[in-house]
Amino acid sequence: MSVDEGEGPTPAEAPPGEAAAPPGQAPEAWLPGWLVRHPLHAGWVWTGFWALLIVLDEFLNLAGWSWYLLVGMAALPTLLSTLAVLHATPRRHLQPRNESVLGHFFVRFLALVTAFLVWGVSVVMSASISTTVQAAVGSSEREVTALGFNLLVAAVPLVISVLWMAFIVRCAWFLRRLRGWSQSPASSRVPKKFLRSRPNLRRVVVGLAHPGLLLVAGLGMSILALFLNAVELTFRVLA
Repeated sequence: MSVDEGEGPTPAEAPPGEAAAPPGQAPEAWLPGWLVRHPLHAGWVWTGFWALLIVLDEFLNLAGWSWYLLVGMAALPTLLSTLAVLHATPRRHLQPRNESVLGHFFVRFLALVTAFLVWGVSVVMSASISTTVQAAVGSSEREVTALGFNLLVAAVPLVISVLWMAFIVRCAWFLRRLRGWSQSPASSRVPKKFLRSRPNLRRVVVGLAHPGLLLVAGLGMSILALFLNAVELTFRVLA
């Protein structure tokens, strides 16, 4: 069968599990095929590997800065992918479509209850810290002020960890609404223009920007920072 003049060669089909490159563009050969096919599985393996190193670091007592490096590396791929996806998504994509009036008010009610509880805990902790400081240093105004500033500096990592936890949970919530829980969602609300010219890279980034992976890697990092670093520093200052 002859080929009509003026027609170019038929483009080769993309391997199973990989998106075909747009006409006139070279395939993304630098991305491994297994990563394109299973981005979420690769993310779990990456997180598990660094989590194992974090556990070993607790027993081997390596350099002090190595703990921060290991924790940051565990969450790096999913965090970068999440930031890229959310940055490219206009807020109007996630406006509630079928939210009931009851659901709207119930969410606000929970937010107010949570804010009240946080305020109450802060008042109790402030009173407790004030009493502790007075008992520790007596009535010297200079010593009370110095110890108060030391406690404030020691509390900064603790506060940042709590705010980071809230940020991770919020990002995971939007990811769930944006792309669901599937490794490679067949239909999602991620903008079509996001990495349109690089379909394989888009598949990897969207696969790594998974709400479950982000919660395990990002929230786990925050919990470690909260219980192993910030609290220990606060207790050390109090001692």
